[in-house]
Amino acid sequence: MGARSILIVDDNPMNLKLIEVLLKREGHEVRSAPDAEAALGVLARWRPELILMDLQLPGMDGLELTRRLKADPVTRDIVIVAVTAYAMKGDEQRAREAGCDGYIPKPIDTRALPQAVAGFLPSRVEGPT
Repeated sequence: MGARSILIVDDNPMNLKLIEVLLKREGHEVRSAPDAEAALGVLARWRPELILMDLQLPGMDGLELTRRLKADPVTRDIVIVAVTAYAMKGDEQRAREAGCDGYIPKPIDTRALPQAVAGFLPSRVEGPT
């Protein structure tokens, strides 16, 4: 499938490391940010194909960051998947209303995560060989 670019936004260092290790093992280029401000800094210099977005972040939460990214013509086409411990009825709907393209619940299923992420990555058009 080839390396894909993924940004992980999560304030929990253990979650960041776990997801990063799992996705790098699959060959992806992975960067991370512990909060919305750091994520905006990364996005100013680098454009990932996918963002895994924790919704409960300090300061600006993941829902607000998603709204801002989806409202910006430069970042609106990046696929954003909510990765959150929110398990209440309606939370997935709120994530989708904010602009998230998908939803992965925590705790992270280490066996299922790489396949779930692959399912959210945009298709690539292969050129002639």
